[in-house]
Amino acid sequence: MTQQGRIIRNTGSHYVVETADGREVNCKVKGNFRIKGLRTTNPVAVGDFVAIAPPGPDGTAYITDIIDRRNYIIRRSINLSKQSHIIAANVDQAVLVATLAHPTTSTNFIDRFLATAEAYRVPAVLCINKVDLLTDPDDRALLDAVVHLYRTIGYTVVCVSARTGEGMDSLRGVLRGKVSLLSGNSGVGKSTIVNDLIPGLELRTAEISTVHDQGMHTTTFSELFHLPGDPDGCIIDTPGVRGFGTVDFERADVGHYFPEMFAISRDCRFGNCTHVHEPGCAVRAALDEGRIAQSRYASYLSILDDSADDKYRKPF
Repeated sequence: MTQQGRIIRNTGSHYVVETADGREVNCKVKGNFRIKGLRTTNPVAVGDFVAIAPPGPDGTAYITDIIDRRNYIIRRSINLSKQSHIIAANVDQAVLVATLAHPTTSTNFIDRFLATAEAYRVPAVLCINKVDLLTDPDDRALLDAVVHLYRTIGYTVVCVSARTGEGMDSLRGVLRGKVSLLSGNSGVGKSTIVNDLIPGLELRTAEISTVHDQGMHTTTFSELFHLPGDPDGCIIDTPGVRGFGTVDFERADVGHYFPEMFAISRDCRFGNCTHVHEPGCAVRAALDEGRIAQSRYASYLSILDDSADDKYRKPF
């Protein structure tokens, strides 16, 4: 007799499924299990609700079916042709943890993440960590500018220091009662944030490389954790990533995933304007007038480049 549960951990070789009664069952995927229409490195993901068959003679339980997903968020590896990876499924929001120093998260990475969340209809939150390191006036000015930019667009922005506790109560409020994906570059302090949110968990953390000012991977696989005192709240912690490749974006749709550009694009002369070379482009006019940030437009162009037919074609 099959039963249902939610995948809460991916270890690479097997999945851990949490059943309705709170049991954790080690499972493998049965046969050549694939989701129709998706070419991914992982057939199922943390957050998926699945059906599992009872353990067989060898003691292994198998995932036999996946319940229809409410949503999911996906990325493409920069180095793999046409290979994508489902980061998490059935989430209420995606929280990008970024830092403006030690290491510095590029605005291109932030914008790619936010655009992907828009494409997959997942509300996104920007969490800027390590604000305690921003003591120089120029650093504080940069923080104010970044916060203003993304809040003006319409995103929730939370500034925290997981080390000192600054802003963590605000982050808890954003997470309360929701299933939240946590993602970000290596070294931005996700594990430290999770350890603060869930006392006693003690996820492993590592020092930032002094040579490259980049983080060391401490989270190896994705895992779902329940937030204490919050029956409906949980977070999905994911491994840090270096780059964020977009997946299957149609060139004509990329502008839709930049809310401020999409709002202005209705005034473009041509309905199919790519905002690159066409006359009468309202988006480029707004760019010239400072109503659209140069960094956002640069990110838009980089995603358009992703959409080129030969961008991820394997070399002969």
